[in-house]
Amino acid sequence: MSELFGTLSDGTPVHRWTLERAGVRVRILTYGGIVQSAEVPDRDGRTADVVLGFAELDGYVAHPEPYFGALVGRYANRIAGGRFPLDGRTYALALNNGPNSLHGGERGFDKRVWDAEPVAHGVRLSRVSPHGEEGFPGRVEISATYTLDASGALRIAYEAVSDAPTVLNPTNHSYFNLSGSGHTGGHELRIAASRITPVDADLIPQGAPAEVAGTRFDFREARKVGAGYDHNFVLDKGVTDGAVPVAELYDPVSGRALSVATTEPGLQVYTADHLGEPFAPGDGIALETQHFPDSPNRPDFPSTVLRPGEVFRSETVYGFSAR
Repeated sequence: MSELFGTLSDGTPVHRWTLERAGVRVRILTYGGIVQSAEVPDRDGRTADVVLGFAELDGYVAHPEPYFGALVGRYANRIAGGRFPLDGRTYALALNNGPNSLHGGERGFDKRVWDAEPVAHGVRLSRVSPHGEEGFPGRVEISATYTLDASGALRIAYEAVSDAPTVLNPTNHSYFNLSGSGHTGGHELRIAASRITPVDADLIPQGAPAEVAGTRFDFREARKVGAGYDHNFVLDKGVTDGAVPVAELYDPVSGRALSVATTEPGLQVYTADHLGEPFAPGDGIALETQHFPDSPNRPDFPSTVLRPGEVFRSETVYGFSAR
């Protein structure tokens, strides 16, 4: 089902698509590819929205930087100095995170209105990112298809092509709160990752991936999340052709559980320690499936280069259950 959600200041209409299956209801906006809400039952069958968001379009326009529920790109996470080399040329990007480029720049995918068309059990969003948008090379045709499977899991499948060599690393930036409200510090997290990418003060990876054993980054066994995380976990499975289970977030109070499966090699865990009004720090946890931060400047990391003639594909599945 599609309905008008609001209108931007330039008169562009924004629509909301509602997906419902197996007791789960998810709403997707054409503005920024935003997951506005995900209503799922708890262990007693009581339904709550487990994604942070706003009831009106103005809320997203007024609070862009937390990227609530958004499809971010062209490049999720940070690129150091807003510059990267490719085929003997250096590209300069918009700087929107101190000295670095973050989540595609000042006006990335999250601030664009996408075309939409219905598909079985979901909606396909698409747009053309022109050559030079936010400094990135190549004309990129990209789509993101949101569907609910028979169990009510939200599947996000990305596909893209480019007419010139470029880098591409999209993700979804939903903040999850499995209680429906309040602080998420009591949520329990498990991640199939034996290493992280250590970062400097600007959250740019430094050196080789480091082992999590014996550190606060060891979530190989489920434990409370707490606060103070904005780090990329190196998933043990690496890059895969199909989505592989890599993490689970669990709320002992409601019994709701969120499973994460992905084709991507990394998982950025952000405990939202800097959220402001109308939310509070720690009100949500972002689990961003992606390639590693600053990969265009790190030939030792899995490549994010997309060349003409290639097809970029990535898939992430967020599954909902209760116990």
